[in-house]
Amino acid sequence: MRIARFSTDEGMSFGVVEENTVAAVAAHPFGELAFTGQRFPLADVRLLAPILPSKIIAIGKNYADHAREMGGEPPAEPVLFAKPSTAVIGPGEAIAYPQKLSERVDHEGELAVVIGRMVREVPAARANEAILGYTCANDVTARDLQKRDGQWTRAKGFDTFCPLGPWIETEIDPSDLAISTSVNGEVRQDARTSLLLHDIPSLVAYVSQVMTLLPGDVILTGTPAGVGPLEIGDEVTVTVEGVGSLTNRVVARD
Repeated sequence: MRIARFSTDEGMSFGVVEENTVAAVAAHPFGELAFTGQRFPLADVRLLAPILPSKIIAIGKNYADHAREMGGEPPAEPVLFAKPSTAVIGPGEAIAYPQKLSERVDHEGELAVVIGRMVREVPAARANEAILGYTCANDVTARDLQKRDGQWTRAKGFDTFCPLGPWIETEIDPSDLAISTSVNGEVRQDARTSLLLHDIPSLVAYVSQVMTLLPGDVILTGTPAGVGPLEIGDEVTVTVEGVGSLTNRVVARD
C-alpha cells in the first residue's frame, strides 16, 4: 500500500495511491485507515512530503564503500546524527542552495524508514512492528561546512535539505532493494540495501535505545558511494526499487 500526503483545492489530506487515483483517508495514517469516499486523479493532486516528522535521525557511513570514499573505515556501531523537521520538503519542491554560506552542496540518496507507533528500547526482533513503511530520501549536505565544523548539524540542517517522497510504501521487504541517485539523468549512485552495514531492524532497535521514537519519525538509513556536488539548476532524482522516485530541482537560496 502506498500512503501519500497530498493537497487539492479542498485542502491537505492523507490518501492511498491506487494506480492513477488517490483515495482520501480521514485523519492520520497510523492505525486502521478510515476512507472518506473521496477519490482524486493522481495527476490532479500535488504530492507533499509524505510525513512531517517530529525528528529525523540519520545514520552516517552505513555503506562500507561510502565510508571509504569519505576517507575512513566503516564504523563498528551506527553513527547517529539529526536533521531538523524544517529541512523536510516533498517531491517537486526546490532544494535551496545556500550559496552565501557554502560552495559545495552534495546529494546523498537514501532509503528512509517511517515509524508507525511509539516505541522505546524495542528489540531488533520486534522492530518491524514499529515500522509504518519506507520512502525515498535525499540527505542533502553542505560538504565544505561539514568538514569545516567537525560535526554535521549545520551542514545537514539547512531548510530544504531533507527531501522525502513520493509516498510511504508499506508492503515491501527492504533488505535487498536497488537504490540509485541521478543528476540531470546521469546516474551518480547505484547500490543495493543488502549492502547496509547495519540492517533496518538493528537501526530501529539502536536508535530506540537512545530516544523514544514517535509515529511519523523518520530514520535515514545511510547513503552508498557516489555522493557528489549539486549545482544551481540541477535536477536530482533518488529512486528506490519498490518505492518510487523522488525528484527535486536545485535553486539559489534567496
